[in-house]
Parts: sequence; C-alpha cells; structure tokens
Amino acid sequence: MSVTTTQAPFAPFEKWVWQVPAHFNIGVACTDIHLGTPAESAIAMIVEDDTLGTSEITFAGLSKRTHQFAQLLRNIGIAAGERVLIRLPNSLDYPTAFLGAMKRGAISVPTSTLLTADEVVYLAKDSGAQVLVTDKAAWKTLREGLNGVGGLTHVLLSGEGECLPADGLEVLDLASSLEAISTWDAPHQTKSDDPAYLVYTSGTTGYPKGVLHAHRSMIGRQPASKYWFNFSPNGDRIMHSGKFNWTYVLGTGLMDPLFQGKTVIVHEGKNDANTWPRLIQKHQATIFIGVPTIYRQILQKTEYVQKDLPSLRYCMSAGEHLSDEVLAQWHERFGIDIYEAVGMSEFSYYLCETKSRPIRPGSAGFAQPGHDIALLDPETLQPVAQGEEGVISVPDTDPGLFIHYWNQPEETAKHKHDGWFITGDFARMDADGYIWFLGRKDDIIKSFGFRVSPYEVERVLKSHPDVADCASVAETIEKDKVLVVAYIILQPGSTATADDLYAFGKKHLAAYKAPKVVYITDQFPRTKNGKILRRDVNPTIALSRSST
Repeated sequence: MSVTTTQAPFAPFEKWVWQVPAHFNIGVACTDIHLGTPAESAIAMIVEDDTLGTSEITFAGLSKRTHQFAQLLRNIGIAAGERVLIRLPNSLDYPTAFLGAMKRGAISVPTSTLLTADEVVYLAKDSGAQVLVTDKAAWKTLREGLNGVGGLTHVLLSGEGECLPADGLEVLDLASSLEAISTWDAPHQTKSDDPAYLVYTSGTTGYPKGVLHAHRSMIGRQPASKYWFNFSPNGDRIMHSGKFNWTYVLGTGLMDPLFQGKTVIVHEGKNDANTWPRLIQKHQATIFIGVPTIYRQILQKTEYVQKDLPSLRYCMSAGEHLSDEVLAQWHERFGIDIYEAVGMSEFSYYLCETKSRPIRPGSAGFAQPGHDIALLDPETLQPVAQGEEGVISVPDTDPGLFIHYWNQPEETAKHKHDGWFITGDFARMDADGYIWFLGRKDDIIKSFGFRVSPYEVERVLKSHPDVADCASVAETIEKDKVLVVAYIILQPGSTATADDLYAFGKKHLAAYKAPKVVYITDQFPRTKNGKILRRDVNPTIALSRSST
C-alpha cells in the first residue's frame, strides 16, 4: 500500500517523473548553473557573525571560490573519491569547502563544531579523511590529537590568526591558498550515483554511523523543493537557524536553495531568541526555517508580532514534532502557519505538510510525489491496512536514498533488503491519506532538535573508572522540553559524585549529547535476559542527582 494513494477529498498530487541524468555534480548544480543567468550577480549567501559582522557572496563569487578550492585539492594531490573532513562554523568557507570538494569529485564529510577533539579524531579515522578543513581557533585544540591519524595529510585553516604546524601534516592557510589560484581545471565529471558527501549520525553501537550520499540525492530532494518549500518565482531570501553540519541544514539551508538560485542567510554566534526575528527583519527574509525549540523560544521570549516582520511569508520546521500549542500560537501572532516535514540522515525530508492541503496538527502530512513510500509489516514486509501501524519503507530505487553505511556492510544489509530501505520509523495513515508519525522503535533521544544515541553517551560515561554501569534516557521536564539524562551505578567503594560524572560527560561529549542531569542509582529495572528496561528508568530509582 503506497501512502500516497488516498481516498481523500483532495485532488490527487500530480505524477512525478524522475529525471536523473547519467552525470550530475552537486557543486556544479549549486553554483555554475547560474552563470550567464540573472542569478549570477545575485547574493547566494549572507552570513551574520556576532564577532566578524556581515559577509556575503554572489553566485558568481561562489562559483569562482569553489573552483579554486577544487583546484587546491588537485594541487595537493587529493584524488576523486578521497574524503575531506569539514569542521567549520557557519561561514562562507563552509559552502566553499563542501561544494568545492564535490567539484573535485572528492567526498565532503561535514561535522559539527560542537564535537570534542576525541570525537573529531574518531571521525577522521573512520572516514579515512586525507584533508581537514577547520578554523584556526579550533585547530589549537585539535592539532595534537590528529598527529598520525589514518591517512590525514593536509590541514586547511580558515579565519584570522596563526597556522600552527603539526608533525606529519602540511598545514595551509585557506584564504591565501585560494587567492593564489587563478586558473583551474573543469569540475570532475561525476556520475549521478557517485559518492558526494558522508554525514555522521547517532548510531546504536555507541559510535557515530557514517551515511554515504550520492550526487543524485540533490535531485531526490526536488519534490520537497516543490511541495514543502513553496518557493516563489520572484525570488526568496531564506533565513535558517541551524548549523551546516546537520543534514537538515545542508539540504534546506544550503544545497536546495542554492540549486534554485535563492539567497540563504545564516548566523554564527550566540543563539538568542531575538536573533532570528531581528535578522529576518534586517535582511527582509521571506522564508524562515527552524526547529520547534526555536519557534517556541521566539514565542516565549520575544515581543515580535506580524507587523514587525512584513517580509516573512512562509515558515518550515523539522527535527522533532511541533506541538499543537506552538503551531496555534505562531499563527495567532504572525498570521502564518509552520509547515512540518519528517526526514532522516539516510533520506532527507520525504514526508511533509504542503500549502495545497490543510494542516492537521500532529500529522506529518503526506509522502511527496515521486517517493513511493509504503507502510509495511516489519516481519512480513507486506503493506498494512489503513489505520494500522507500519514501518515506513522506501523503494531502494529512490534517487534520494543514501548509498550505504560507511564501512558497515552488515548494518546496510540489515536496513536495505528485499527491494526496500526499512527506516525503523513507524507511522499510520488515516482515511484521508495523512500520515501520523509514531517514532522509532529504538532508543534514540530527540532533544532540542538533535538526535542523540544513548549508546554513545553510555560508552563515554562507562570509560570513567568509577562507573560500573550506565543508562542514558530521555527525560521530559515539561511539554516539548526533553533532556538527555544519565543514570549511573558506581563501582564498589567509589566516592565519585553525580556532579563529578556530570563534569566528565560535559568534557568528553558534544554539548548536545552530554547529559544535562546525572543520577546515581544502585539498580536498573531489567528484563529476564538482563537487558535494561529503559522505559522504567526514571527518577524514582535515583539515590542522588547532579546539582547542575
């Protein structure tokens, strides 16, 4: 049963015909295709940096800069298919590196600036990256740990300051290296199925899991560009509240708008609720994209109303469920709706609400035309009846689907088989064809728009010598506010406190992964086989908790 087939009182969606060329390159599609058109001189990206101020670049400028970056990779001996690890703040250097690496035919590996040095080392080793692109401030904390890591040979440093050397690595200043390049070869002629970028997501093994995407993934997101984005033919200026390392932002805040010739606006600095309306106002943004937490903060902590943001005509949200309350309050204050979508690292935003059909609060909307999504019984892989719960499954021929999990053939085979990608996300479909997302049947924690693997948190905390056992779970402290917390059983005789272990987690995990509360306990509820019953792990079993 395809979830796009409905008996709804709506006109059916038009049939989507995929047009996937033999050769396609995301870097070229986001920059060079606009040369010789009116978009050539238009602003491609604006970056508002709390420290550095406002910077911007045209499509012509971005085309040149990405060509220079691709040539720089050629000059230092980086071949097609080799990996370029990117750890940068939101800046013009991010699309330069991300798209420029793909123009070379290399594989971009975007990562978060929130990751600790230990986590960056792991990703460098796992991806086999030959090049690291980072800023000079971060390099001070990374350089010692990256000496002798895997195949890493070059470091390209962004921003102001000194290029600190490192044994065994050639360290170059990115800006001066790009400026020295005045001629370049044509972009690598990648096939649509060739690898383009490798993103890391929370895994169930305690380590991040690499998800490899092809250049065709850009084409695979075109139904979203039509049915979720609601782009205007007269041009749009898109304010995105996220960071480029996240798949959600790479698509909606970078690749998709640039492919359409639209202007993207991003921010780097302290996140304050007033930031987003202020920047929408300053740059006359027409579309705003965020996560539910951002929308809730704007409603709760600012005084902005519709008349303050006359340019804003459309809002989008993903990452976690948007509450009915926030949806209603936003419409009441700003006079526009927020359109949600559901996606995942392996298959970006394939379900969405759309302007052509009424929003039903709580629903994920519809499967976009072209994505022949089905709800299957996880045991038989047969379609479930209308209204019944089934696992969302994607035909393995969908151009938006990832290639495979990096270095994990068994994990790939577990999820991609019998002609399907089995997402692990469950949903039901009502009589009108609306899809009601039920969540995953695993333990991934969704907190403030981030997906956090409890196994990764537990792996780190269990490395502490005073920890005998650990369970990380989600704790809802109020409506729509979910925290990552950890419950710990200490080694016999240990005098460690919950505050000690809270500090340990904060030091060794990215800020969004580190537990916000640590509980000390002496037992876990378990199954007969000894597995922890996570649903029964709650403060009633705690002996003490961290004070922070």
